[in-house]
Amino acid sequence: MGILICTGITSLDGYIADENGNFDWSAPSDEVHTFINDLERAVGTYLYGRRLYEVMVAWETMHLDDDNQPAVMRDYTALWQAADKIVYSSTLTEPSSRRTRIERSFDPEAVRELKRTASGNLSIGGPHLAAQAFAAGLVDEVQLFVSPVVVGGGTKFLPDNLALSLELKDEYAFRNGVVYLGYTVKR
Repeated sequence: MGILICTGITSLDGYIADENGNFDWSAPSDEVHTFINDLERAVGTYLYGRRLYEVMVAWETMHLDDDNQPAVMRDYTALWQAADKIVYSSTLTEPSSRRTRIERSFDPEAVRELKRTASGNLSIGGPHLAAQAFAAGLVDEVQLFVSPVVVGGGTKFLPDNLALSLELKDEYAFRNGVVYLGYTVKR
């Protein structure tokens, strides 16, 4: 049985991208990326909305033997390429990566069954897709990396009108000012 985790790198004011769609400020340092890689080792399946998938699919074309890439990037590349991916999209016709399938719509019962039968954890990404998972009561953990920047508006990490009780299970402050907060969703 796997758990469903919603992970995000946000600004202090809760955005994953600014009003122009820019998220360059969220690029993790090697220290943060190493920590993320360690969290991602337990993930067997990624659930993506189309836009996030189109960003993440860049990991498919990175080469594991490219010594020009930092070791932390090669490590994440291996983790991402080894995981299954489900992309929820009404417009994509075929995936651009291996181990990937397209679903036309988000089916909470199918995800509930996937959690029940999964040998690894599931990670959900993309604010609109994650909002559907939160609304269906499917998210078990929230992993939040808060960056020391305020962007003033843009794409929110959490949907409006979401009410959750959370229990802090882990926290860590990085040298660059990023703070990790790991929460379990109370049921």
